[in-house]
Amino acid sequence: MLKRSGLSNAKSVHTPMVSSSHVSKDDGDLLSYPTEYRSLAGALQYVVITRPDIAYAVNRVCQFMHNPTTVHMGALKRILRYLAGTLDFGIMFRRSGSLSLVGFSDANWGLDFDDRRSTSGYCVFFGSNPVSWSSKKQQVVSRSTAEAEYRSLAAVTSDVMWLLSLLQELHVKSSAPPNIWCDSSSAVAVAANPVLHSKFKHVELDLFFVREKVADGSVVVGEVPASDQVADVLTKPLSVGSFTRFRNFLRVCSEKEMDAC
Repeated sequence: MLKRSGLSNAKSVHTPMVSSSHVSKDDGDLLSYPTEYRSLAGALQYVVITRPDIAYAVNRVCQFMHNPTTVHMGALKRILRYLAGTLDFGIMFRRSGSLSLVGFSDANWGLDFDDRRSTSGYCVFFGSNPVSWSSKKQQVVSRSTAEAEYRSLAAVTSDVMWLLSLLQELHVKSSAPPNIWCDSSSAVAVAANPVLHSKFKHVELDLFFVREKVADGSVVVGEVPASDQVADVLTKPLSVGSFTRFRNFLRVCSEKEMDAC
């Protein structure tokens, strides 16, 4: 992929996206040969399977497949330059004494300036190792931060329940109910509150789904400080320091940096 794009010897960068990046569908001039862009963007989706650190960046560039521009190609090539400098990186799995699932859920509210839709991001750990992650634009516009966060909370709850059923099929018993961490106090409060809040009328199905799982003890939802929200890396471009810290938390590192993960 790097050879095909002519970036094998390109200067590497520390992050897949500039922290102040707000790429729009109308930025730049249309590419005369968009097939190359679509081919590279499609290939990057396979890389995300083992590299959660680029999930958000790839999600963004894939949103411009229909009419890619020179600016979009620049954003895509930055991801490739980041990968060029981290070719020896991968997820380092370690033996863990815990057999419980832990999820982290986050959302950026209306950060897409083209349609004001939010992006849901979550990751799930089995013990201390990441086993599932997602960065995906929400299908509808959320009218508040809490609403956007709750949609993401519903998505990770659904994934956790599927993983629980998979573990049961494998006869692996979880040592404790899964914990799901969210940095929105409103979303956490509504998950445990039996009263339907007016702000959440438009997410009623998600609302009752999460509440049901909390009420029957299937999952435990708690609040985590924004500074410790690892799912941030799946919802927005971050500074080098924050990106590196959360990347290490996701256990994405090289062999020589294993101690930092």
